[in-house]
Amino acid sequence: MTFKVTILGSSAAMPTVNKYHSAQILNVSEQFYLIDCGEGTQNRLMKLGINPLKINSIFISHLHGDHFYGLFPLVSTMSLMGRRTKLKIFAPRPFDEILESHKRYFDIGTGFDIEFCEVRTRENNLIFENKVMEVYSLPLRHNIPCAGFLFKEKTPAINIRKDIVDRFQLGIAQIVSLKRGEDIVADCGEHITSASVTYIPYQPRSYAYCADTQYSAKLAGLIQNVDLLFHESTFADIDKSLAKRTGHSTTKQAAKLAVNAGAKRLILGHFSARYSDTSLLVDEAREVFQDSFEAKEGSVFEILRN
Repeated sequence: MTFKVTILGSSAAMPTVNKYHSAQILNVSEQFYLIDCGEGTQNRLMKLGINPLKINSIFISHLHGDHFYGLFPLVSTMSLMGRRTKLKIFAPRPFDEILESHKRYFDIGTGFDIEFCEVRTRENNLIFENKVMEVYSLPLRHNIPCAGFLFKEKTPAINIRKDIVDRFQLGIAQIVSLKRGEDIVADCGEHITSASVTYIPYQPRSYAYCADTQYSAKLAGLIQNVDLLFHESTFADIDKSLAKRTGHSTTKQAAKLAVNAGAKRLILGHFSARYSDTSLLVDEAREVFQDSFEAKEGSVFEILRN
C-alpha cells in the first residue's frame, strides 16, 4: 500500500528560478491529497504527471499567499478538465469568505461542489478520516492563524497466528474472541491468551506537515514517533532573531523538534530566497538530526511498511 510525499514547491515567500511556493502531494493507497497550494502548483502537477482530477481533498495551512495563491487557478483547471466530484478544502477562517468572494466575482461555475471545512488552528482535532487514514490538525506558532497536519494510517485489525488456529482447530467464534482481545479455552481444555497468539500485521505509518511555525515543544508531543516530518526551516541558525520576529524556524530548531518528537526522518524546506546554497542549511540541521533531507522540487519521500 502506497504512502509517499511528492514535493511540488519548497520556497518561502519569494520564489526563485528553481523553487516554487509551498505545495506537496501525499499519496496514501492511491488516494491523492494536496497540502498547501502556492503559486505554480498546477504547473508542477503537470510536469510531474500528476492528474489534478485525482486530488481527493486539499489542506491549506494558513492564508499567506505563498501557501494558497495557486488554489483558484487549480480549481478552474479541474473544472475545465470535467471534474464532477465534490472537492473538500480544509483551511482556517476566513477562507470561507475568500472562497465566496471568488465564486461571486470570478467564477462562472465549476461544475462540481466545493465544501469548506474549517480548521481550528489552536486545536488538535481529528478533521478527516476514511477507511485507511485519519488527519489531525496541529496548532502552530506563526504570526497569523496557522495549522499543521498529521496524516496517520489507521491501526489495522489484529491477526491471529495461523499455526495456533490449525493446532487447536479453532472455530470462527473462538478466533473472533481472540481478535477482540479476549482469552479463550480451546476444545481440548487448554487456556489461550489473546496477547500470546495475536499480532498487528504492520505498524501504521504517519506523516506530519508543519509550516509555518516557530519551535514548539507542544508540537513535538503531538507528533511523537512520526515516521516522516516536514518542518519549515526558513532561516539559518545565524538568523534566529529574524526567524523569531517573523514567526518562523531555523534549521537547527527544526532539527531539535525532530529529535524531541522521535521522528525517523526530517524534510527541510520553505527556505528563504536569501540563501543561494540550500545544501548548507541541510548540513546545519544534520549537526543536530542526521536524517535530515532537503525538500527539492520533484523529490519523493516514501514511507515503507515495517
